[in-house]
Amino acid sequence: MKKQKFYVVWIGREKGIFTTWETCKTQIDSFEGAKFKSFETIEEAEIAFNKGWKSEYSNASISKKQTKNNVGTPILNSISVDGAWNTKTGMMEYQGVYTQTKKRIFHQGPFADGTNNIAEFLAIVHALAYCKKQNLNLSIYSDSVTAMAWVRNKHAKTQHTESKENEVLFELIDRAENWLKENSYSNKILKWESEFWGENPADFGRK
Repeated sequence: MKKQKFYVVWIGREKGIFTTWETCKTQIDSFEGAKFKSFETIEEAEIAFNKGWKSEYSNASISKKQTKNNVGTPILNSISVDGAWNTKTGMMEYQGVYTQTKKRIFHQGPFADGTNNIAEFLAIVHALAYCKKQNLNLSIYSDSVTAMAWVRNKHAKTQHTESKENEVLFELIDRAENWLKENSYSNKILKWESEFWGENPADFGRK
């Protein structure tokens, strides 16, 4: 089954987020100076659309110039987090490990009717709360740009529908958002560069 994509059009006949390439193409085909890009999730598309094309195109330019030398190596004395989401069952879980040893620090789930971005978001906040409680100023690695943005904004901007089945999960999201609003932290939240460093140490290994 072909994976759903979401197409952002910043400059075109009509601006917005479209769910098919055909609709997107109608907006940008033969349109001088058109700016558009595809994304894997609606959350990523919405964040990119709100930031504007200059931010996204600038990030793409920087990404292309990345090499193993200028990316460097990961900080081993750190925490890595990751989420797992089963596309068939909708079950979701997350965990955090010490980057150097891969020793598990925490694990939560599985929870019914979640998403991968929600899992990644909760994992980062859990790691921040853990460090706060243990008085640790460790960097935290995640491979989810979307979840990192949600943490910065102190809000999980998910479009996922709340239901009786995932009521507990949305309670956790509320608690995580409140924690971010009520607490300060000095921990750096960093992107795990899988392209150069290999799999995230907290990965569940189910790919």
